[in-house]
Amino acid sequence: MATGSSSTSGTRSLSEPTGDSGISTYKGQERALRAGRLGTAGLLLSVLAATGPLMVVAGVMPTTYGVMGIVGQPLLFLILGVVLALFSLGYAEMSRHVHNAGAFYAYISRGLGGTAGAGASVVALVAYSALQAGLYGLLGFEVSGLLRTYADVEVAWWIPALVTVALVAVLAWLKIDLNARVLGVLLLIEVALVVIFDIAAIADPAKEGLSLEAFHLDTLSGAGVATSLCFCIAAFTGFEQAPVYAEETSRPQVVVARVMFFAVGFVAVFFALSSWALTVAAGPSGIVPAAREQSAGLLFGLTESRLGGTFTDVLHVLFVTGMFAAILSFHNVVARYAFAMGRERLLPAAFGRTNTSTGAPGTGSLLQTVVSVVVVVGFAVADDGEAGDPTAPVLHLFTWGGNIGALGVILLMATASIAVIVFFARRGAARAQAWRITASALAAVGLLVIAGYTVKDFDVLVGAGPDSALSWALPGIILLAAVIGVVHGAILRARNPEAHVRIGLGNEAFQLEKASSSPEA
Repeated sequence: MATGSSSTSGTRSLSEPTGDSGISTYKGQERALRAGRLGTAGLLLSVLAATGPLMVVAGVMPTTYGVMGIVGQPLLFLILGVVLALFSLGYAEMSRHVHNAGAFYAYISRGLGGTAGAGASVVALVAYSALQAGLYGLLGFEVSGLLRTYADVEVAWWIPALVTVALVAVLAWLKIDLNARVLGVLLLIEVALVVIFDIAAIADPAKEGLSLEAFHLDTLSGAGVATSLCFCIAAFTGFEQAPVYAEETSRPQVVVARVMFFAVGFVAVFFALSSWALTVAAGPSGIVPAAREQSAGLLFGLTESRLGGTFTDVLHVLFVTGMFAAILSFHNVVARYAFAMGRERLLPAAFGRTNTSTGAPGTGSLLQTVVSVVVVVGFAVADDGEAGDPTAPVLHLFTWGGNIGALGVILLMATASIAVIVFFARRGAARAQAWRITASALAAVGLLVIAGYTVKDFDVLVGAGPDSALSWALPGIILLAAVIGVVHGAILRARNPEAHVRIGLGNEAFQLEKASSSPEA
């Protein structure tokens, strides 16, 4: 088992020099993430930033109300909170035993074997990259709209998107604790603005008053409920990232689990209350028609009538900075997955080293920057052929990327839940961990059901027709990623069994490497 901060030093290959810090170095790069950089507050702010509170309230919630016609969205957030709390019981316990920046794939490796872990590693890279890339489309579109409205300047969406790629690339090379401060400030401002709206809605409700109808079970009826779960679970994406930073926290055995439970609870309650506030402001009978008419403009319209134009203008700007925070958070996660994979030879070894001055996984960050540029430029070129449709980057890049990423994360959570069960059962701890194993089993079933509906209704999620090739081609990207990873893992097992054994070991791989290269070995 990995050993937290003490495992990040004193273990190296004999062929590599060691810096004064005691951490293995190679050509100005380190082979371990810096321990002790994040405390509870820094880690919590980093993972919550990925949920994009304002983006969810302004974007996901109106879409769910409008497309699905389900008034009981607040209740769905509470139900999903319970499912994800069950998932967290086993996942958080696993984080006490395994400290690895490759979180999902490391846990899956330790439970289901290195080949399965290799498959999960590629799925994680693709899923989080898709989530980040999708946000570039939405951010570019929103910034373009703000410039047109307030500065009377016409700018193509992909220009601010590429500027954001560059800014994120610079920040990602800095120390993670500095990144946490940036994310924390943006997150707190977002939350404050949403809370102000919630209070204003409750103080000035629609004609139906402070109705609790949205929490009634009879609001969860009709064919749209299952698909609404798919929309809502995407809003939680981010809380599961806490173990990715385990190697950089001061007390991973305590901090990671604490942050996960707090994040799930906060997101469930905060989004339930905020989605209820929308129904209060528009009225339970009016929320669906209003969402269908105004779409993403619903929140801003309700805000302007209660808090004025200046507050709404500020909300528009903070909507953009909130997306920026989520993008930076996803970028940091992907860079750390790439680092973990490089360290364990699932990617070239260069990805498994960090910058000596900041401790950032520089090569992994560079990879993600290049991928982002390619995706944004690719969609910019494709959308040029759709003149007269300024929403193309949102409808395509954001919608496709967001749903592909959400599907990948749901499947990773379900697989990780199964891996938790096997991990403890194989170690003879099934009885001692019985309630966590039971919780993981329930979570796995719930998550697989949601994943099934996500695939089934993918055409609805991405706004395509039922006969569109997108309904199978887009979710097929996650399947393809899993197959590529599993095949790579199987080949690695056949050709380099020593490397295969290291999958999921994290810093423990250094010890194996040292032992294998020692003259006494």
